[in-house]
Amino acid sequence: MKTLQAFILFLFFVTCGYSQIRIDKVIERQQKKTERKIENRIEKKIDKGVDKALDKTEEGIEESVKGGSEEKETAASKSETSKGSSSSKAAQENVAEATATAKPVLSWNKYDFVPGTEIIFEDNQEGEQNGEFPSKWDLFEGTIENANLDGQNVIYFIKCNTNGGGGIVPLLKNNKEDYLPEDFTFEFDAYFEVSSSSYTVHLLDCKNQKGERYRDFANIDFSKNGARIPGGDMTLYPGSKGASYDKTAKWRHFAVSFNKRALKVYVDDARVLNIPNVERNPTGITLGYHNPSSTTKGYIKNVRIAKGAVPLYDKLLTDGKFVTTGIKFDVNKATIKPESMGTINYVLKMLTDHPELKFSVEGHTDNDGDEALNQKLSEARAKSVVDKLIELGVAKDRFNSKGWGEAKPIRGNDTSEGKALNRRVEFVKI
Repeated sequence: MKTLQAFILFLFFVTCGYSQIRIDKVIERQQKKTERKIENRIEKKIDKGVDKALDKTEEGIEESVKGGSEEKETAASKSETSKGSSSSKAAQENVAEATATAKPVLSWNKYDFVPGTEIIFEDNQEGEQNGEFPSKWDLFEGTIENANLDGQNVIYFIKCNTNGGGGIVPLLKNNKEDYLPEDFTFEFDAYFEVSSSSYTVHLLDCKNQKGERYRDFANIDFSKNGARIPGGDMTLYPGSKGASYDKTAKWRHFAVSFNKRALKVYVDDARVLNIPNVERNPTGITLGYHNPSSTTKGYIKNVRIAKGAVPLYDKLLTDGKFVTTGIKFDVNKATIKPESMGTINYVLKMLTDHPELKFSVEGHTDNDGDEALNQKLSEARAKSVVDKLIELGVAKDRFNSKGWGEAKPIRGNDTSEGKALNRRVEFVKI
């Protein structure tokens, strides 16, 4: 009996031990299985990240190839889908050739034009009557009227002298005097139907300032692809090959910055002229158009002359904030216009050079439209500026944003210049 009990006890321990061994093995297998799952998921995540990076790289290649001829794009597409080493080599050659000849698309990340802060003259064609003469201008020579192009009010150059001598001058009370300060900026948008047309900015009011004729004075010729001054060659926008290279009709943004005697000229996001010493003192503005034939017309919009001021950082030190009208938005939207990047890049450098700075970014509007909508618009615009600076690498904890709508005007809203000053962004130190 004792022997039987001992045997049963022995079997119990053996069975328990064996069960424990099996449980241990099951646990071990489950652990390995879990580890494999984890490894597989990690590998999938890595593969997904690599694919995403490759997608971005391929997109970059596609963007760089844009602007080449349709034949090159077709050849590249066929090469991409073909098989074999010879086809692959052909595809690589096509990409290399297209990349080498494609017109580069510049970004505005190096744009350094910062407009003046005191607006002397502003015309965004608001409230103009189609077919009438522009109410904020005086006629020097030619036939010029208001028009509507693709739903936008514009100034329409119907006929000017073929040598570029015609044009318009700002309608100002002191137009017989030198109304341009020693530091000023001038901006406008111009439309090109054909590449051979051009716009001319004379740094003189050719109608009212009779002391000098425009032919004896410095002027700037703007083409679709660049700019030049008298006696100089056309300085081309990067990637352009000449006045007739770009065949597409398009708008371009032109900007002029004058500082005592130095002149800088910009076409879209590129500085095309940098003249250290202009021998004459600019005294006014005449804006003309050269039409190479009777069938081509000129159109301009969004004209602004502004006085330069002390650097924005100096204003911050003295006032605890600085105000800018250089950050512009689409009408009734919070979308930042590309030409705003000069001011944004200036603020970015300020934040980089002074890591202790933190800002409350505050949006303001004029009093056009509904007050409640203006409030929401100002809030959205301030947030757009903060989002852009964060996108450019600034920590988000260095900002907050708010909007004041039309509640805090700094000028009357009864003039275009006053409204332009009220449509502003303020950077308040916190």
